[in-house]
Amino acid sequence: MGGSRARRREVYTGVALVAALALPASTGAAYAAQGPPGGLPVASAVLAAQPTPSADAFGSLTPEVAERLDAAVRRTMRDAGIPGAVVSLSAPGKGEYLRAFGVADKATGAPMETGFHTRIGSETKTFTVTAILELADRGALSLDDPIAKYVEGVPNGGKITLRDLADMRSGLFNYTEDDAFGRQLLAHPREPLTPRQLLDYSFRHPVNFQPNAQFEYSNTNLILLGLVVEKAGGQPLHDFLRENVTGPAGLPDTFLPTGAEFPEPHAQGYTDGGGSTEENATDWNPSWAWAAGAMISTVRDLRSWARTVATGTLLEPETQAQRLVPRSKFDASIAYGMGIFLTNGWVGHNGSLPGYESVTMYLPEAQATMVVVLNTDDVSDGQEPSTLVASAVTRIVSPDHVYTVPTTPVAPSAKPSPSS
Repeated sequence: MGGSRARRREVYTGVALVAALALPASTGAAYAAQGPPGGLPVASAVLAAQPTPSADAFGSLTPEVAERLDAAVRRTMRDAGIPGAVVSLSAPGKGEYLRAFGVADKATGAPMETGFHTRIGSETKTFTVTAILELADRGALSLDDPIAKYVEGVPNGGKITLRDLADMRSGLFNYTEDDAFGRQLLAHPREPLTPRQLLDYSFRHPVNFQPNAQFEYSNTNLILLGLVVEKAGGQPLHDFLRENVTGPAGLPDTFLPTGAEFPEPHAQGYTDGGGSTEENATDWNPSWAWAAGAMISTVRDLRSWARTVATGTLLEPETQAQRLVPRSKFDASIAYGMGIFLTNGWVGHNGSLPGYESVTMYLPEAQATMVVVLNTDDVSDGQEPSTLVASAVTRIVSPDHVYTVPTTPVAPSAKPSPSS
């Protein structure tokens, strides 16, 4: 279950049920360390300068365009079997679009609402890496520090730097690929797991490659960075994020839970886990994702965060510039920086974990934001549902900048029913 489900996931989707969230082994070697790739559509210097919006980059959100967007979202939801969705689009001088679609609860038929809290999966990575970069700005750590300085027992820990971890170039085995981890999560989805337990699942495996030799998306990297924040920042990760990231960013409804808590109101979250039986994953404990994917937010907060993380308002300009220089390139239009990806001009991240998906992006050329949240993570024809919705709306509002991320389809596998 763990292997095939994992490789069915998108490269960037973030934390998923038993997701590896990494490029397939057959393609990983293609992304060797050759320095920042050229030809990318978004350069860090352009982002830092905040260019004058282009009239053609993002269309006006007129009533007529809103009708087209409504139809595109509903059609995508129907085709992909998405229960509920919220879509937010905005740009200076172009208006705003905020809609809720479908149902939040299949049992009661309660409608989806725009003000719901939601689990954001791997969008958590943007917050954890921002915390690391803030600590670098303060001189509390260096991105070139080896992880062994902060965490004992890491394979290759004396060679792997914090920068390697943030860039997904460490070579460490992704704990969510481990079969024993998959069995534990599926059998006991409400039980808490500690960061050390998660690392143990990873460290029982040999490294996949030497540091900085290539790219491989691994949640292990972010668990380690979360521990670094705690050691260098001198307080628990959830407190550091509140006081130094979400607080200063003005995000009152965004936080890292310490357990399975989930503020009302929120939608019920539905997952098939790669099998044939749908599960309600709303109250599953996200501690297994911790610094890699356990955070909760709202569309309002994510819309604000889209601009903050892409423009680096919490960081020194030089640090933000480093963040947005990707050492890994997937094709002419998609690349990964430090806890952030760049795709066809959009900058941000997406997220997925059982029952929920999200996309939070910023288009510097138009100073535009896009947020999509769903109450399912069920893949449709090899595509994440959040990608299908985000692609559909960007084909209308930014046809020269259509949101896309790569997929890795394989046959689905059976999923055992959780026992707790």
